[in-house]
Amino acid sequence: MELAIYNIKGEDTGRKAVLNDAVFAIDANEHAVYLDVKQYLANQRQGTHKSKERSEVSGSTRKLHKQKGGGGSRIGDINSPVLVGGGRVFGPRPRDYRFKLNKKLKQLARKSVLTAKAQDNKIVVVEDFTFEAPKTKDFVNFTKNLKLEGQKVLLVLAGQDKNVYLSARNVPGANIMTATDINTYALLNNKAIVLTESGLDVINKL
Repeated sequence: MELAIYNIKGEDTGRKAVLNDAVFAIDANEHAVYLDVKQYLANQRQGTHKSKERSEVSGSTRKLHKQKGGGGSRIGDINSPVLVGGGRVFGPRPRDYRFKLNKKLKQLARKSVLTAKAQDNKIVVVEDFTFEAPKTKDFVNFTKNLKLEGQKVLLVLAGQDKNVYLSARNVPGANIMTATDINTYALLNNKAIVLTESGLDVINKL
């Protein structure tokens, strides 16, 4: 697959970028995408939730009344879960939600999403660029020129660029990542994917 290469002004340079079919034209695997996104979201969880159980709530452990002969139900101490202010039964405890996925499966998931984005014409290739100084206005104009204003946009660079990052930091919906750091969730969570030429070269080798 080939895509036109645009410059920072949104003008067609007349050159074409080649998208590797092994990355952008595979048989998509939706289940791999599901698992990768599930793992990403699970890894974001702190897992610090905790509720107090019967032995942890504040209250006397004295038996409220005798077991038999009172005409009522049997009951233990005031910390019983059936009483107001008592402990919680099987409440949440701190835990680690992370789980393992094979690298090849995660790679398949990324390629599946890139294939879907390419088929939906949601990928734009631009020349390598940088800004002379960090200016939010420059990045806003950049998205306007590419007709992506107001959309969630993921800009993929070959390496770190402080000026570009700082320029996009305050733009709602704008995200900057390096080609080696892209993940399935980020690709899915943005409407358009903007690749620099050098960033595309890295992705083509994934």
